[in-house]
Amino acid sequence: MLPPVAETSDKRSSFEVYANVIRALMLRDMRTRFGGSYWGYVVVVLWPIAHIFLMVTIMIFRGMPSPMGNDPALFVATGAVPTLVFQYTSREAMKAMLVNRPLMYYPQVKAFDIMVARFLVETIKGFQGLILVIIILVILGVDPTPPDPAMAVSGYLMALLLGLGVGAINIGIMSVFPGWLWAYILITVLIYLTSGVFFLPHLLPEEIYSVMKWNPIVQVVEWVRLAYNPQLGVTIDFTYVIGCAFGSIWLGLILERFVVRRYV
Repeated sequence: MLPPVAETSDKRSSFEVYANVIRALMLRDMRTRFGGSYWGYVVVVLWPIAHIFLMVTIMIFRGMPSPMGNDPALFVATGAVPTLVFQYTSREAMKAMLVNRPLMYYPQVKAFDIMVARFLVETIKGFQGLILVIIILVILGVDPTPPDPAMAVSGYLMALLLGLGVGAINIGIMSVFPGWLWAYILITVLIYLTSGVFFLPHLLPEEIYSVMKWNPIVQVVEWVRLAYNPQLGVTIDFTYVIGCAFGSIWLGLILERFVVRRYV
């Protein structure tokens, strides 16, 4: 039986090896996207930000007021940021498996490692994008500070968790049906158009709104907007949204264990 010191050293060594694998996968991920340079990673971060402010420009050009009564830029940002975080995180996970599949010939690299590395990159990228959006809003003279910062941050984190969970599920589905990547892109377009980025869903007829609420992203957008306007007049089913987030992560891990390892 090895002494406790040696056992602790072995465990630390194993962790260091795993951490180095994840670090190498993350650096490769950042380097290989958009032209094979680190500037490509900057483009990846700025792309959704450009999307958000393009929509803001269109609203201002057409003279469309904010339905929440605040600045149009803030209205679009509170809807687009959580929606895009979910979309990019859940979609890019599948691309990671396609791009990095040859690395799995190395015994140190497993499918789960590729998932973890991409999820960490998307998490870092998402927070960097959020910080840049806040900075740009401040430059434009818009106060991005919500009356309830804790609710705003928790809503943003829930969008990220949903993206991680659905991304893990997507990897499981794509390992069996490779064409799922393109089908899911079409689904994300539908999600984006119906999640309330450019309108307030609760102002629609109750029959339509009650169906839309089954989409957890609709409630996440309302979650974030409620932090900016406590008088918005919406009710968030926090248990349902949190259950969807952690339930999707649990299902994604089950698929990784019993499906991805078998087919990838």
